[in-house]
Amino acid sequence: MEWMDFLTILVFAFAIVMLVAGVFTAYFGSGKSRRVGVALLAIGLIVGAVWAYLVGWSDIELFSDVAAWDVMRAALINIVAAVIGALAAVGIFLVAVMKS
Repeated sequence: MEWMDFLTILVFAFAIVMLVAGVFTAYFGSGKSRRVGVALLAIGLIVGAVWAYLVGWSDIELFSDVAAWDVMRAALINIVAAVIGALAAVGIFLVAVMKS
């Protein structure tokens, strides 16, 4: 089910970005923005956990025949690699801009 792979990567990417954005907003923000950061963090956790449950342990027919953990592992590896690559590129960009 290629569409299931696509949905898993999409949902996990959303959840991980929400987690990271929530952590940074809660840590570096103040007042209202800290509350927003905590909300983003909670949304990321909830979405990721619900999707992991649906594709991993659910008896729902739509999700029952998916090799869920293999797809989730591959999705997580791909997302982490993309985030590391993007952060490295942004870091190099910022150093280049600051030096010039």
